[in-house]
Amino acid sequence: MDWQGQKLAEQIMQVMLLVFAVIAFVAGYVLGSFQMMILIYAGGVTLTTLITVPNWPFFNRHPLKWLDPSEAEKHPKPQVAVSSKKKATKK
Repeated sequence: MDWQGQKLAEQIMQVMLLVFAVIAFVAGYVLGSFQMMILIYAGGVTLTTLITVPNWPFFNRHPLKWLDPSEAEKHPKPQVAVSSKKKATKK
């Protein structure tokens, strides 16, 4: 799963869980059944898991392009810039 696929999966998960929570609450309130509310929400969590956890092809639309090891050796590694400024002190 690529980075954009992970973002999409998380957005789908958040929306689906919110929608199922609202549906479960309304159904439980109308029916007066806490058990029915929990069952509806559990079904929503299960469905959300089946949609967002597996690595479906639509989560891999933007694969990363990695360099070959031989190509990576040709490019120098970036150097960390070290600042050597010292604070001026007054006497």
